[in-house]
This record gives sequence, structure tokens and C-alpha cells, in this order.
Amino acid sequence: MAIHKILVTGANGQLGWELAQAAASFPAFEFVFVDRNSMDLSKPNEFIGIIELFKPDAIINTAAYTAVDKAESEKELATTINAKAVAELARISKQKGIPFITYSTDYVFNGNATSPYLTDTTLEPVNFYGETKAEGEQLALAENPATIVIRTSWVFSSHGNNFVKTMMRLMKDRDSLNIVGDQRGRPTYARDLALATIKMIEFINEGKDIKGIYHYANTGETTWFGFAEKIKALAGLECDLSPITSDQFPTPAKRPAYSVLDTQKIEKDLAIQIPTWESALKACIEQLSNN
Repeated sequence: MAIHKILVTGANGQLGWELAQAAASFPAFEFVFVDRNSMDLSKPNEFIGIIELFKPDAIINTAAYTAVDKAESEKELATTINAKAVAELARISKQKGIPFITYSTDYVFNGNATSPYLTDTTLEPVNFYGETKAEGEQLALAENPATIVIRTSWVFSSHGNNFVKTMMRLMKDRDSLNIVGDQRGRPTYARDLALATIKMIEFINEGKDIKGIYHYANTGETTWFGFAEKIKALAGLECDLSPITSDQFPTPAKRPAYSVLDTQKIEKDLAIQIPTWESALKACIEQLSNN
């Protein structure tokens, strides 16, 4: 079956918004974007009616419960959105015989590794948000083995709330900032992830066998402190930055100390070259300056 109409959840999130920006460049597809008002992921029992209304040829689920610290206290809501809803979307997509893409996180891993996490590394989340995302992956693949799960990390965009925009705002307001310097990962520009997702849909449309778990993040790795230093340099801001340890910045949810994702599988299967996080950050900051 050829893919023409694609239903995208989470229209107001970073990735949903970037997919909407990219959509105009791919006229072969008709993208239908839904936000929480028209498709609430906390109400999985309503999905079938909505999906039958739109009759999509593929579903991309960018919606998620992403408040990592809040998830420690809002466990039921986080589980419904990140696990039960994803399982239901996978079940419906299998029933309809259409492709289903959803997203997961570097936080499904324990953070004890010293080399990048592979797609088949054992899951061992250190916080409840990570637990819900790991459960969502497993339930979706159980409901529909053709599900595509794309794990990503440290997502930023010119839209929505993220580390880049927060840092730029704080650096303008304050003379100095303390930034965690002992957590390592790979920042991801939501625009690059959106383009890789559309490429995936194109490949599926051509009959290529794309399914299972993938990792996508911009190339290179850094710490939150290193990320902040680069933001400061590229945005031309004046602010004294000091690295601190995770222990000096306690949060309700524990963060993995090392969450670098290995992206070789997606690069090989999609025949793509992923931009560096520094060049992606430069593009994002330019976008923010133009807005």
C-alpha cells in the first residue's frame, strides 16, 4: 500500500512542529497534524474513532509525556501517555496494516556505560520517565512487531521549551550560571530528526524493510556544560559559566551519567550522514535570530 496521508500526533511539540515545517518540501505526502485538543494521548480509548475519521496510511507519534522530574509524582499520567497510548497506537496500526513510528529516549539506559549504547543494549532506566518510555517500546513491539521506535536524546529546536532556548534566556538575564558537567550525551536538533523520519517513510514507501529500534542523535558528544559553552559562543552572549556535578544540582529524577547513543544502524539503513551537533546548533540559533 502506498503511503499518502500521514497522521502526526503532538503537533505543538518540538518534533511535531519541525515535521510541520518540513512537510511543505515533501508534496508527495499529505500530513495531518493533531495536537492534544484533537487527540489527547491520555485517552487511548478515543484513538480508534479519531484514526477512522482521518484514515491515514501511516502514523507518526511525536506526542509524549516529557516532564522527567514531574513523572516521579505523576506516575499514572506518564504511564498512560508514554506506554498505554503507544501500545494502543501500535495495535491500531497493525489492525489497519499501516506503518507506525514512535520515539523513545536515551533515558531507557542506566548511564553506566563507557561506549555508545547500541539499539539492542539491555534496558535499565534510572528514573520513572525512562521506565514509562521503556515500557512503551516493549508494549508497542509486542502489539505490532513492525513498529519503528526511534530513540533520541537531548532534543532542541527553535520551537518549544528546551535547553538551548532556556540557556539563551538565562545568559541574557544573569551574570553567571552553574551547569552540570558530568553527564555526557548527544544533542539532537529536532529538525534533523524530522527529516530523517520523513526519509524513513520514503524508504518504507519504496518497499524497503525498515522496522524495529533505531537511534538518532546528531554526531559528536558533549556534556550539558560543553553544550552551554557552545550556545554562549554561537549566540555571542556574555555570561560566566561554571561546571558543577550532578550531586551539586539534585533533581527529583536521577539522570544517567552517560547516555551517548550509537547511530550507525540508522545511518546505514537510511544511507544518511548525520550533521554534527555543533553545526545543528548553529543552524538552530540562526533560526532563532531570524524569528
